[in-house]
Amino acid sequence: MRAALYTSSVIGPAVGFVRLPHGEGLPLPAYESPGAAGMDLRAAVPDDRPLLILPGKRALVPTGLILEIPEGVEGQIRPRSGLAFKHGLTCLNTPGTIDSDYRGEVKVLLINLGDEDFAVTRGMRIAQIVFASVMQATVEERTLAGGTARGPGGFGSTGTA
Repeated sequence: MRAALYTSSVIGPAVGFVRLPHGEGLPLPAYESPGAAGMDLRAAVPDDRPLLILPGKRALVPTGLILEIPEGVEGQIRPRSGLAFKHGLTCLNTPGTIDSDYRGEVKVLLINLGDEDFAVTRGMRIAQIVFASVMQATVEERTLAGGTARGPGGFGSTGTA
């Protein structure tokens, strides 16, 4: 497992990573290329007990990390394209949101949409986390929605071309 040393000229917020005992020895998340949007998350499963995900089944995979995300920022858990393409392994709720006030272990909900069993091994890069700014909206109840050129059209109403 190599550690990436890429940094960007665009500096974002500082995010704290607390390593849990079962995450010891695993690299902290890191950007794998200079233009990467996400940091890879690794599986913190025991060396001697890979997590087997059967076709059509799902599993909650521990990362061994607690995050301290600043207010106004969320962590978005997303699938890794290579796992999805090569094995049919993806995140079931994507993007999964890690709120700034959550202080439990980050876990990744994976589903095997492939045709073969998939073994998640210790240190395997299983998902990525992207940090994004968020805002909380003010709720204003209204009796009527304002009109737009689109109107109530949805689900393909704007066409495909």
